[in-house]
Amino acid sequence: MTKPRHPHTPPKPKTFGRNALAFGAAAIGLGGALLAVFLRSKGNPAEHAAPDLALDKPRPGADDRAPEAFRPDPTAVPTKAERESLRPATGPAPSLVADRGTLNS
Repeated sequence: MTKPRHPHTPPKPKTFGRNALAFGAAAIGLGGALLAVFLRSKGNPAEHAAPDLALDKPRPGADDRAPEAFRPDPTAVPTKAERESLRPATGPAPSLVADRGTLNS
């Protein structure tokens, strides 16, 4: 004998993939937030305090001068390395197309 026919029942929704993606996105967001808080709490030891930009001080105007540590010496002679770093870049411009007769290696 044959089995009686049942009306078609819809399949159960497959939500494992959606749940996994949502959990992964939440974990990445939480990790990014924790990283931002962790990196913000540490100060850069190479930075100097700028007392003229402190929150309790009035904003500097056009006639105010920077602290002595922040003023460049206009009479200083640049070193050879500084002069080389400021030299303009010269030479052929990079291109996606090679000249005729050249072989790309």
